[in-house]
Amino acid sequence: MAADDREILREVWQGRLPICFSLAEDEEDHSDRPEPCFLLVSRLTYITLIAEKLTKHFRGAQELTEDEELWFEFNNQPLKWHYPVGVLFDMLTHGTPLPWNIKVHFKNFPEDELLHCESKEAIEAHYMSSIKEADVLKHRGQVINNMQKMDHKQLWQGLQNDKFDQFWTINRRLMERIGEEPFRAIPLRIYQKDKMFLQRLVKPVADTGEPLNLGHVLQRLLPEQFWDLEHLSEMVLIHGVEVPVETPVQWLSEHLSHPDNFLHLVVLPRPKTEQ
Repeated sequence: MAADDREILREVWQGRLPICFSLAEDEEDHSDRPEPCFLLVSRLTYITLIAEKLTKHFRGAQELTEDEELWFEFNNQPLKWHYPVGVLFDMLTHGTPLPWNIKVHFKNFPEDELLHCESKEAIEAHYMSSIKEADVLKHRGQVINNMQKMDHKQLWQGLQNDKFDQFWTINRRLMERIGEEPFRAIPLRIYQKDKMFLQRLVKPVADTGEPLNLGHVLQRLLPEQFWDLEHLSEMVLIHGVEVPVETPVQWLSEHLSHPDNFLHLVVLPRPKTEQ
């Protein structure tokens, strides 16, 4: 891998968001209101990976009861823990001042809106499932299936412990082309506010062999929003940065995928002043 490419990967890895976590008002003991907890959180992580730290801050040594479970809320909207933190931020708060203010709950878990996350093992299982799905799309699963269990564990621990070199020592194998051929398909999900994410089979090259760019993909998947690439009323963010629609999707997949090996694209209305 070229030095410039590795620098891009490192810049992506180092993306952080300042977040202010406050205990929900209806759960406060007003005789002893806890201070908010300010953290600099990786854009790439899952919000429940910091659950232990927040539980200790807000509950001290007090154990959670059987009917309690930590969950998060922003603007009266429960936050889906299985979306990367940066995706949640870009989708729900783009353009608002920092820090991001998130409410922490231990009671009244919203069963109809969130998946349960009772342990780090649940997060690991979700993460590894995504990694395997991505490699099936890219390499028919050949790379991930040829890895040993300790390689899988190193990927997870690299993400969990925020260790760039530990993670990329293994992940680079998942990002390599086989025989210089492009990936079979691009693992890609598109997020829009108040909608389920969109995932379709996306190939990096046309039947003619011509490389496809982001604009080609968006015109196929979201034709009503991206029919005119010259005058865009929407913008596409990856890791909080607007991506030019001329960028080849193969390059995006190799350089800007999340640790789960998916490209996570957030589509937002462009501010009227920029249209």
